Amino acid sequence: MNREELIAKTLLDIKAVFLSPKQPFTWASGIKSPIYCDNRLVNSFPKARTIVENALVDLIKEKYPDANCIVGTSTAGISHAAIIAHIMNLPMAYVRNKVKDHGRAKYVEGQIPSGAKVVVIEDLMSTGKSSIEVVEILRRENVNVLGIASIFTYNLELCSSNLKQNNITNFSLSNFNVLSNLALKNNFIDNQDYENLLIFQQNPKDESWIKTKSV
Repeated sequence: MNREELIAKTLLDIKAVFLSPKQPFTWASGIKSPIYCDNRLVNSFPKARTIVENALVDLIKEKYPDANCIVGTSTAGISHAAIIAHIMNLPMAYVRNKVKDHGRAKYVEGQIPSGAKVVVIEDLMSTGKSSIEVVEILRRENVNVLGIASIFTYNLELCSSNLKQNNITNFSLSNFNVLSNLALKNNFIDNQDYENLLIFQQNPKDESWIKTKSV
């Protein structure tokens, strides 16, 4: 079992992934989806947490070997960033999703060393918009962002396009395609559900899969 399969299996085992082709979820972006991934649940399962955090450390060492500071996204990326920074013995900060209405009224919490080479930790990549906002905030602070390391991506073309337009790199531990195949193989979903998942992934705006009921 490779890393992508191990992470997908881990997420399925702890029920962090909800597959519901018959009753779609609505994402914050308004997109109706047959899948929802709640990676916040990783923190509640020590074995799964160890697998995921160590895999993220390995991913960072492979893809961003010059990284010397870890920054989490608010809120889901903060805990993962803290654990990773602890394992790697690196400074850690996080970016708020909005400025505080009291105190120093800033986005970045914590101290990012001058000249730091930062990796942003994200739990989930859907459209990529929230992650892009974090990177742009850091860039306005003259922070050198190497890229993003994330737990899971839906592998949407929209996300890839958004990241490319903003010159941002992301590497994920696992993805929609690997997880869907594993879910089918292990009878989490049936063949029709699997086909519906693929229709969604190829074009999230095409809601024909909602009308295609499983037998």
